[in-house]
Amino acid sequence: MSLDATGQPDARSRGSWPLARRLARGAMPVLLAMAFFAAGLGPGRDASGDAGAPNLPRFMSLKSSPANVRRGPGRDHEILWVYNQPLLPVEVIAEHQDWRRIRDWEGDEGWVFQALLTSRRRVIVVGSAATLHREPDPGAAAVAIAEPGVVGDLLACRSDWCEIDAGGHEGWVQRTAIWGVYPHEVFEED
Repeated sequence: MSLDATGQPDARSRGSWPLARRLARGAMPVLLAMAFFAAGLGPGRDASGDAGAPNLPRFMSLKSSPANVRRGPGRDHEILWVYNQPLLPVEVIAEHQDWRRIRDWEGDEGWVFQALLTSRRRVIVVGSAATLHREPDPGAAAVAIAEPGVVGDLLACRSDWCEIDAGGHEGWVQRTAIWGVYPHEVFEED
């Protein structure tokens, strides 16, 4: 295991359940799913029948820092690394009680406690520098240039463009220049 400059674990792990454990647990979810569908519940519905229940995967953001990322769902699992910047976008890909398995923009995965996450939508500029335009058109006036790693609030997404606020600069950026939104997702800030 490697350590970062502060001596904290820096190992990144994709971790997985052993095959036997996954197979042993396989029958219970099937039976529960059959019961939910028979009761009129399905994907995106909770026990109250609320169609607003969160689906997986979904994008969220880290609420605070530091945020420990662990090998498994629980405080007894090893800390793999620590995020020291709040409001970074993450993708929630699994849930276990109060724990959420997340993936970051670099593809690294681990578990965080649910209280460390917020539904506030954020994006991060990936690849090369991205131009923020006044309108969702490559010919529109440039508002700012965002370097890779810049994080901003997601305001809206339509077609191939998303409107973001990065450091007080609001503008439209091509969807392919950011991470934190799905390819065909239509988004309007509440």
